[in-house]
Amino acid sequence: MATVNRKRGAQSPGDKNAKKGKIVGQGPEEIQKEITVPAPISQGKWTNKERVLIFSSRGINFRTRHLMQDLRTMMPHAKADTKMDRKDKLFVINEVCEIKNCNKCLYFEAKKKQDLYMWISNSPHGPSAKFLVQNIHTLAELKLTGNCLKGSRPLLSFDPKFDKEPHYALLKELFIQTFSTPHYHPKSQPFVDHVFTFTIADNRIWFRNYQIIEEDASLVEIGPRFVLNLMKIFQGSFGGPTLYENPDFRSPNMHRREMRLAAAAKVREKQMVKEMQKMKKTSVKEDLDKDVTADVFLTPAEEKPVDIQTEAPEPKVAKKKKQKPFKRQRLQMARR
Repeated sequence: MATVNRKRGAQSPGDKNAKKGKIVGQGPEEIQKEITVPAPISQGKWTNKERVLIFSSRGINFRTRHLMQDLRTMMPHAKADTKMDRKDKLFVINEVCEIKNCNKCLYFEAKKKQDLYMWISNSPHGPSAKFLVQNIHTLAELKLTGNCLKGSRPLLSFDPKFDKEPHYALLKELFIQTFSTPHYHPKSQPFVDHVFTFTIADNRIWFRNYQIIEEDASLVEIGPRFVLNLMKIFQGSFGGPTLYENPDFRSPNMHRREMRLAAAAKVREKQMVKEMQKMKKTSVKEDLDKDVTADVFLTPAEEKPVDIQTEAPEPKVAKKKKQKPFKRQRLQMARR
């Protein structure tokens, strides 16, 4: 153990909190050495104090509750709150964020116990975006092989399409400020071992979470995963003028209505086919009495030559019948 000596004016920022100690050796000759324990690596200031409030309305199912818990686990700068009553108006969330000292909000709104909407808002001045959440898969449900350190800082990967259209560029900035862990956050770890990917496909935003493997820098999915279908972007927080409205968006009620109409059309088509089959059967029974193909198998008889007799036919001579004896005579003849 050697003593660390530094010149004047060459002290590192961690030397102020460094600790010094002495080690005394054992043996006939006592050797005294002085060591310096370096300060922790993270000595920067926590300047980016982004805090995200993650909570929901009443009426959510178990999958949404597990998804919220997974997001809180992945985001050390997230905070939780009790469920919000559905009768309250959405602008009340700005007051809740102010009470919780949060400037970003992820609010999950459940409707009809089957539809889930997610709000991403910059409180209290906006902007905010509303999404329809589809294809939710949580960590416990997927059972993927990836894993990462709790509280580690993620890399955010975005599709190149985010830079081509203005509404996607606005959403990209919202995602960066919401999902990225602030540097030197007290609950975060000074490691980067997973990636959040945001991909645009089929006019939807696909969220995935991957682990970075140290050996070859390959990716292994961790979870959770979900799909965001953009509805509207508002200028204010949870309201205000509409900046963008998705023309390709179809509400879940409309989608279910189309599914019901398609199913009803299939049933009507089956009924029409059955009726046509019945009509064919009845028409065949009526035509059996008058078979059109019966004349095909009739063959005309051979024509015989016609003989015309000019002379009268010869009279026929009647043959005399032999007179049989009577019974009495036969008996007498038999006696003789």
